[in-house]
Amino acid sequence: METFDFVIVGAGSAGCGLAYRLSEAGHSVCVLEAGPRDSNPFIRMPSGVVKTRIDPKITWQYEVAPTAHTNNRPIGLLTGKTLGGSSAVNGMVYNRGIRSDFDKWAAAGNAGWDYNSLLPYFRKSERYLSGGDDQYRGRFGQVPISLLEHRDPISDRFIAGAEETGVRRTEDYNGSEQEGVSYVQTTIHKGRRWSSAHAYLHPAVQKFRVDVRTQAVVRRILIENGRAVGVDYARPGGNAVRTVHGRLGVIICAGAIASPKLLQLSGLGPASLLRDLGIPLVRESPGVGENLSDHIGTRVVARLKRGSGSINEGVSGIRLLWQGLRWLTGRPSLLALSAATVFAFCKSAPEDQDTDYTLMFLPGSLAKGEGRSLDKFPGCTSVSMQNRPESRGYVRIRSKDVNDLAIVQPNYLTAVIDQKVQVTGIKHLAAIYRSAALAPLIEEFTLAPLDQCETDDEYLDYVRQTCQTNFHPLGTCKMGLASDRMAVVDSRLRVHGVEGLRVVDASVMPTQPSGNLNASVMMIAEKTAAMILEDVRRR
Repeated sequence: METFDFVIVGAGSAGCGLAYRLSEAGHSVCVLEAGPRDSNPFIRMPSGVVKTRIDPKITWQYEVAPTAHTNNRPIGLLTGKTLGGSSAVNGMVYNRGIRSDFDKWAAAGNAGWDYNSLLPYFRKSERYLSGGDDQYRGRFGQVPISLLEHRDPISDRFIAGAEETGVRRTEDYNGSEQEGVSYVQTTIHKGRRWSSAHAYLHPAVQKFRVDVRTQAVVRRILIENGRAVGVDYARPGGNAVRTVHGRLGVIICAGAIASPKLLQLSGLGPASLLRDLGIPLVRESPGVGENLSDHIGTRVVARLKRGSGSINEGVSGIRLLWQGLRWLTGRPSLLALSAATVFAFCKSAPEDQDTDYTLMFLPGSLAKGEGRSLDKFPGCTSVSMQNRPESRGYVRIRSKDVNDLAIVQPNYLTAVIDQKVQVTGIKHLAAIYRSAALAPLIEEFTLAPLDQCETDDEYLDYVRQTCQTNFHPLGTCKMGLASDRMAVVDSRLRVHGVEGLRVVDASVMPTQPSGNLNASVMMIAEKTAAMILEDVRRR
């Protein structure tokens, strides 16, 4: 019987961080990852995201069923399926969110999850290389973070256009205040993507002999007498089942879609769902898979005048080979850019206390606005994202076969406030495109005619027609008090009613933070590792 102190399911940002910290403390750790090793060469190349995001070998490819709120369009949603998880295929932007995001978690009964309590773990995870205030920024963490070094005239014009609309510049949106416009902070170091696998997992293997097993699809959590004791796993599509036990605990870090799926397959979830699928009920937990939230972004794609300096022109023809050579030799290259160059964090009204939408910009036009390939013409792409959507959906298994993808339905734009904020954001983007700084470069809008929108209803229809996921699903195993029937884990991320079992990933977040998820997930891993080690010492 194979036994480790801890078994971790999923090698995403949370699983990698936990593996490092728990093994650093002297514990034996086994990490099971359903996907392959992160050896795909496009993973380390930041621009390789246009390749990795459409590669089913290293991504889980889901399709959200059409609804009237998105003009009956299917929307693709993906998550990472390799060492590093989604941090191996994301846009590499580092954005924590704001103080009130986390203070609300604590106010809901989750002690220790207020901003002041979490800031030390944000700082512990990062090695910030671009100045900033030591009160907010970490200097010695595993993950190198820096302000994007690239500068270009189109991004500069977007920043100037944002300033024309009243957005001030900010020096550090992860510091004391988020509001403002800035070049982005990234998880790119020396021109290479720095996933959680490179920051945490590979060093943990080298230093502390963590046992990492890829192509290991966990079929169920083994629960005996109310305690999780291990898991069964097999190769993808295989039937030869192996078992591994966790002496001190089993930790599920499979993400906001796969974590609730595994709990449901293991008999933890809504009783009616499990009964209908013939899965024996271990413990009824109606919140497993519910409360799904995701950021969506409304896209704007514009054709620019030739010679404007668009990425499209910079990597066309023989220029692509030149940029590739520069990247391979460690020199500045367009192939080392993140998925956005500029972020602007904005308020719907000046008197609002917090920012509620984010505008993103890239000086390259992406085909259909989806980020999978560049258009043949020079252009730029912008996105307006509501920071804290209130629409909620679900993740549900469709059968008891682990190889069947779960049903994923975020119910985008069902909340009226989401519609209003999205309209405010896209109107703001339209104003920036009309600004004296940016307008001289614009030839036409190619994704949809933004310049023809006049009324709020027309802008809302534009939103419904062009919105896509920003790949930030969360909330499906939410943290909360035992008195909340929809809470799946407590404030120490222990599954209610099952000993020795934790869920540690974006699924535990009760609500959306006002930013990309990777920063917050790494923080959650750092905090949870400290809590686990504290619990072990108390045994």
